[in-house]
Amino acid sequence: MDIGVNLLPKFRTICSYFFRFHHFLYIGNWDTLEVRPKARGLDTREELLQFYDNNYSANLMHLVVYAKDSLDISQSLVQKKFQEIRNANRICASFIGQPCTPEHLQILVKTVPIKQGHKLRFSWPITPGIRHYKEGASRYLGHLIGHEGEGSLFYVLKKLGWATSLSAGESDWTSDFSFFKVVIDLTDAGQEHFEDIVALLFKYVDLLKQSGPCEWIFNELSAICETAFHYQDKIRPSDYVVNVALNMQFYPPKDWLLGSSLPSKFNPGIIETALKELTPYNVRIFWESTKFEGLTDLTEPWYGTAYSVEKLTGSTIEQWMESALNEHLHLPTPNVFIPTDLSLKNVSDKMELPCLLRKSPYSRLWYKPDTAFSTPKAYVKIDFNCPFTGSSPESEVITEIFTRLLMDYLNEYAYDAQVAGLYYGVNNTDYGFQVTVLGYNHKLKILLETVIERIANFEVKPDRFSVIKELVTKEYQNVKFQQPYQQAMYYCSLILQDQTWPWYDELEVLPHLEADNLVKFYPLMLSRTFLECYIAGNIEPNEAESMIQHIEDIFFKSPCPISQALFPSQHLTKRVVNLERGIHYFYSAEGLNPSDENSALIHYIQVHQDDFKLNVKLQLFALIAKQPAFHQLRSIEQLGYITVLMQRNDSGVRGVQIIIQSNVKGPGQLDLRVESFLKMFETKLYEMPSDEFKSNVNALIDMKLEKHKNLREESGFYWKEISDGTLKFDRRECEVAALKQLTQKELIDFFDEYIKVGVPQKKGLSVRVYGSAHSSEYKSDNSETADSNSVHIEDIFSFRKSRPLYGSFRGGSGHMKL
Repeated sequence: MDIGVNLLPKFRTICSYFFRFHHFLYIGNWDTLEVRPKARGLDTREELLQFYDNNYSANLMHLVVYAKDSLDISQSLVQKKFQEIRNANRICASFIGQPCTPEHLQILVKTVPIKQGHKLRFSWPITPGIRHYKEGASRYLGHLIGHEGEGSLFYVLKKLGWATSLSAGESDWTSDFSFFKVVIDLTDAGQEHFEDIVALLFKYVDLLKQSGPCEWIFNELSAICETAFHYQDKIRPSDYVVNVALNMQFYPPKDWLLGSSLPSKFNPGIIETALKELTPYNVRIFWESTKFEGLTDLTEPWYGTAYSVEKLTGSTIEQWMESALNEHLHLPTPNVFIPTDLSLKNVSDKMELPCLLRKSPYSRLWYKPDTAFSTPKAYVKIDFNCPFTGSSPESEVITEIFTRLLMDYLNEYAYDAQVAGLYYGVNNTDYGFQVTVLGYNHKLKILLETVIERIANFEVKPDRFSVIKELVTKEYQNVKFQQPYQQAMYYCSLILQDQTWPWYDELEVLPHLEADNLVKFYPLMLSRTFLECYIAGNIEPNEAESMIQHIEDIFFKSPCPISQALFPSQHLTKRVVNLERGIHYFYSAEGLNPSDENSALIHYIQVHQDDFKLNVKLQLFALIAKQPAFHQLRSIEQLGYITVLMQRNDSGVRGVQIIIQSNVKGPGQLDLRVESFLKMFETKLYEMPSDEFKSNVNALIDMKLEKHKNLREESGFYWKEISDGTLKFDRRECEVAALKQLTQKELIDFFDEYIKVGVPQKKGLSVRVYGSAHSSEYKSDNSETADSNSVHIEDIFSFRKSRPLYGSFRGGSGHMKL
């Protein structure tokens, strides 16, 4: 049973928005929660208790129960659990009017972000759409202003080389006030055309006003929303009940399950009223750019963000509009990807696990019909294994630019497909690149064939190459602003996973890459390839086979074939460093961001290569130890907000890791606290009552027997087996069988052999990232003389070359283990 409880959500939401727009924060610290209140004569605890007394009342709460039990049983449980909640008949607080007064409008706020990049945010206070949710005015306007097809605002900005993304819609809404926002990510060139971009946005809004509300567009959007509602994927029950509980505060009972997801009443007057609010005289513009560094005059007190505020009158924007470029902005054309055939295919063989449907020297097709979800959807994954893509940092970066360019070229055509519920992606992998298409199956084949055709006939457009190269470069430059625990996770993967290149090598080669490099690399990349394919869902076997046959014909069987089959020696492997037993390795690095005082530790214990019996022992240990680790290291010792014990799986090589990010202790001290916890946990494990052991086993079995909630989740599970090469599609059932045979003594023996501090068979690795608060410890920790059981990793790549590797489950057309 899942129970969703919504306690004072409306009051809480309104308060948080009100405070945020008046320079308050969602989060707190000692200064905001203790020092400042105390200076004003306030006791924070007493204020909290007063807030509770004034607002905690049953009549302001909403409860949702999601259960398989009968209504009588559910009602009995609800009465037992919740009848003691008092009903003080409180009135829900509200704040009438907009939080932005006239002085807060017609302004331009320039800010200096930490990360590289430029961004424009436009915000208009508007009448909350919740008041006319059936008419869906904000959804209609967001659909058009945020459109990416030909003639749209984004299409024009992209064509000019000024923007890389655009989104639009209502946000930060309550029943009393709301905002309509447009967010545009700019290129370096776009940063220099601020006035033109502002003018084009308002010219598009003017176009919508002049065209008037279009009923056919509204009806199209309504039909898409209705189909999406009827065939929505199942989500976690805990998320579902929270969503419904939130809906209960705003909508009448008949719409509690719908919310505002189904705009159904075309009302031109309400749309026109909403449009009238999107004026130059009602806008707030926030412009972020690292180029403003040193050009601002104010500092935000909480994070030290530099900013400035200028007046930007509506009349000035109107002048910009008069002199703006005369680009051909127009409304979208009808969406050809809206599915009309939503029937379910009748597949005679109701197989419960994927099967190898087709195999050739060029490809292998795994197939799994929908036997669980009964939705008109399909999932297609085509993995292009290309040996040349990972041969160097240059080839890896060029492959990434290639996949980004493909997505860029496809955007105008495929955007309608995404609007209609048919999604696609082209992404680089460790072995080449992959194409993913999922959604309604009716027109999936059309989209897939177009993507494949664009790959086969790829051309490099120098202007778009420059834009994508700039975008990729900024992303690599921003790696240094990752949180310390993310940096530690990156180093851990770099140490363990063979044939991976460091990000800084890839950043170093980027400035030297030109469009001509990709022109030369593209035919080499595809000269030899193998297609690993998975097709699932509402698709018949012959349809799946014809899709792959079509792709083979294009790449391998044309008069001048683009590709040839891989040689047996070229099939790519996934290999992982095998750490030495009885040795604990250490790798230390200074944090990449000098202004971040936090340090991080990953304490990793490598255990075994994929084996059902060992898998469940490791999983059970992690399940039992997770809460005690959190309680001891975070709640009691308060080492850091980010503290977690979790399993790790590197291509079938299993282990456990404890991750801590802290500003109170350096990584060396954190390592000691982890070992202290593991010693403390020994006692808990050894003295665990048998009924508690059985309860944990049963909990893990229940987790494994939980059904996949939707096709995407199921396909992700099976694709990992294919991608890793393990191909154990019945993994959950086999591991449940192993769990049912597992004894408490076997778990203790497992702990004593692989996890316990100081045991001779243990294989450990500590990755330490030192923040600015512990920079002095970096040198002192590294200068300590290591004992005979400890090894400092000075150079990751020399270390990788020195260690044996686990055999690869992946590596041949049959995925035979080495």
